[in-house]
Amino acid sequence: MRSAFVPSSARARQVKFDDDDMIVSLEDGRVISVPLEWFPRLFHATENQRRAVRISRHGHGLHCDQIDEDLTVAGLLTGG
Repeated sequence: MRSAFVPSSARARQVKFDDDDMIVSLEDGRVISVPLEWFPRLFHATENQRRAVRISRHGHGLHCDQIDEDLTVAGLLTGG
């Protein structure tokens, strides 16, 4: 496997939401779209709470203080 596709090296550039999904754009150009129902806290969060999701400094994680949610880009890529 080439290093560009190793999940631990993937970095988020942007995170956004639609009514059903969380969409994460990666620095390497890939886009991950996952159903919000996979993450109950995000699924039940308000639009403002979802807007508060922040990308970690190095881009390897996503965090939202308001709903106490932490996700990793590697986990999103592997479905874990």
